[in-house]
Amino acid sequence: MKVDMTNLANQFTEIAQKNPNKTAIFWNESQYSFSQAHALARRLAKRLREDFDLQPGDRVGLWLKNCPEFIISLFGILLAEGVVVSINCFLTPDEVGFIVEDCEAKVLITEASMMESTAKLQEQFPGLGVVEVESLGQAERNAPVDATPLGQAPGDLALIIYTSGTTGKPKGAMLSHQNLMSNVTAVTEAVGIKPDDRMAVLLPMFHSFTMTVGLILPMTQGLPIIAIKSLHPPRNIIAEIVQHGATIMPAIPQLYRALLNIDLPDNLPLRICLSGAAPLPVEVLNEFNERVGVPLLEGYGLSETSPVACTNPFHGQRKAGSVGLPLPGVEFQVRNDDGVVLPVGEPGEICIKGHNIMMGYWNNPEATEASIKDGWLLTGDIGRLDEDGYIYITDRKKDMLLVNGINVYPREVEEVIYQFGEIKEAAVVGVNDPRKGDLIVACIVPSEGIEMDELMLMAFLKTKLAAYKLPRKVLKMEALPRNATGKILKTKLREIAAERISS
Repeated sequence: MKVDMTNLANQFTEIAQKNPNKTAIFWNESQYSFSQAHALARRLAKRLREDFDLQPGDRVGLWLKNCPEFIISLFGILLAEGVVVSINCFLTPDEVGFIVEDCEAKVLITEASMMESTAKLQEQFPGLGVVEVESLGQAERNAPVDATPLGQAPGDLALIIYTSGTTGKPKGAMLSHQNLMSNVTAVTEAVGIKPDDRMAVLLPMFHSFTMTVGLILPMTQGLPIIAIKSLHPPRNIIAEIVQHGATIMPAIPQLYRALLNIDLPDNLPLRICLSGAAPLPVEVLNEFNERVGVPLLEGYGLSETSPVACTNPFHGQRKAGSVGLPLPGVEFQVRNDDGVVLPVGEPGEICIKGHNIMMGYWNNPEATEASIKDGWLLTGDIGRLDEDGYIYITDRKKDMLLVNGINVYPREVEEVIYQFGEIKEAAVVGVNDPRKGDLIVACIVPSEGIEMDELMLMAFLKTKLAAYKLPRKVLKMEALPRNATGKILKTKLREIAAERISS
C-alpha cells in the first residue's frame, strides 16, 4: 500500500483541481461541486486566520448536525492549518465545555439552531470564538481553485476525536494527516472502491467511522457524497439512494435490520454495504445477504485506529460472525493479561499495530502510556483469530462476566438469543451477585407484535449454551439505551437491570 500525500488539505485541493465541476455533495435538492465546496472551505479558512488569528496547530471545535457545511467546515479548518476537534452534536453544553477546555479550542463552528447552547459556552469561555455556518454564504459552482500548497507534514496532528465517554471522562484520540490518509487508502483497497462510486452518508458526521469513510475518503478521492437528511421512515433513505445513485453505504447494524422490514426496489444502485460501530448479529447479516443481495461487509475499529482496523474483503472470502482481515499495513495480535501472544483460536485482548494507530490521547500521557505499548494499541476488546487470520470480536474486556470464576462473554449469549427469532434487540449484562459473582441478565426488546414467551426462550437457550452461560433473569424492554452513535450503553443497562431485579 502506497500513500502519496503531504496533508489532507492539499489532497482535497488536488481533487478539486482535477474535478472542479463534478458534484461533491448532494443534499436534498441542493448540489455543491468540488470547486464550490473548495471555495467555501477556503473562505472559512481565511476567516479563521484573519478574524480569530488562527495559527497552525490551533484547535477548532466542529459542533454541527449533519449538513453540507459540516464537510465544508472540516476542510476549511484543515485549509487554515488548524486541528479539527469533532464534537458530538447531541452533547449538552456542560459536556461540550469539558472538550473545549480540555483541547483548548480557539474557535467553535456551530449553527443557528444551536446558538442557545453555544451562548452558554461563551459565558463559560469568554475568549472562545464562534462561527455560525449560515454566515459562510454561497460560492459559484465553477469557482476557481487556489492550489497554493500548505506546509503541514504527514505526521502533524489533523483531527481529535473524543471517545464516547461511556466510562469516565472522554479522551481525545489524536489522529495525524498520515493516520487518516493511510486509513482511506487501505479501506479503498480492501473494500474495492472505484472512481465512479458514490457514498451515501446517513450516520452522524461527527463519528469517527463517518468522518474517515463517509467524508474524508470521498472528498480526497473525488467521489460524490449523498448526504441524507431524514432517516425516518427508512424508505426515505432508499428514495435518496435511488435518486442520486449511491453505490456505497456505511451504516450501523440497526439500520440494516430496519431495511429488512421494508420493500426494497429492484433498481437499488448499492453495490457495497459496510457495517461498523457496533456488532452485526449473524442473523441480520444472513437475512440481508439473502434478501437484498448486496454484499454487507462487517468491519471493526476504534477512534484510536483512525478508525478502521479490519474488514471482510469485497474480493475474497467473507466469514459470517467475523470482522474480517486486517487492513493492508495493519497487524493484529491476541494476548493474555500477561501480554503473552496466544495461539490461533484462543480468546484474549485484541492488540493492533500499524499506520492507523493514533498519536496518543490529547493532554493525557498516562492514558496514552497505558493504551500503547511498543507501538501496539491495547484495545480492551476480547477476540480471537482463526487459522486464516480472520478476526472475531467476542466482547469488550470490561463487559466480560465472571460466573463462579468462569469467563462468560455477553456477545456469545446475545448471538444465540437472536437465533430464537422473536427478538428485535438483545443485550446481556452482569449484575453483581455476592455469592456467584456476576448474575447474567438478558435485556430483550421483542419484535413488534410479538408476545415473547420467556419460558420458551429459556428452553431454547438451554439447548444452545452451557448452564453457566444461561441468563438468570430475562427483562423485557421497549428499547435499549443507546448513545448518539447507536452503541448500547451497557453501563446504563446494568443500572436499569440492577434496579428492576432488586425492586
